[in-house]
Amino acid sequence: MSKKINILYIGRHAEILETVVRLINKNDSWNGIGVSKDSQAMELFIKHPFDIVLLGCGIDEEDENKLRTFFTLNNPSVKIVQHYGGGSGLLYNEITTALTGGTTTNFLS
Repeated sequence: MSKKINILYIGRHAEILETVVRLINKNDSWNGIGVSKDSQAMELFIKHPFDIVLLGCGIDEEDENKLRTFFTLNNPSVKIVQHYGGGSGLLYNEITTALTGGTTTNFLS
């Protein structure tokens, strides 16, 4: 049995957060957790080995920069992807691209 890919989603809109986490967890190989507050995200990131961080819409530039710095300092190999929405196909594509080391316009590190 292969290791699940741990994905942290940070989003400011509760309904979108819930939907994205549900879509992530539909894939048996992925384990998604979602939060709306930066402090929650940082606390979880320290406690759990996340492979990918998805930054949802509503995060302002200053908060995004703080989060990116925090995540990369604590795990330089973490993949950070900006996710604005667009349905399950785009979400799947963003995650698989991050896992394979590819790049998209949303791929940040």
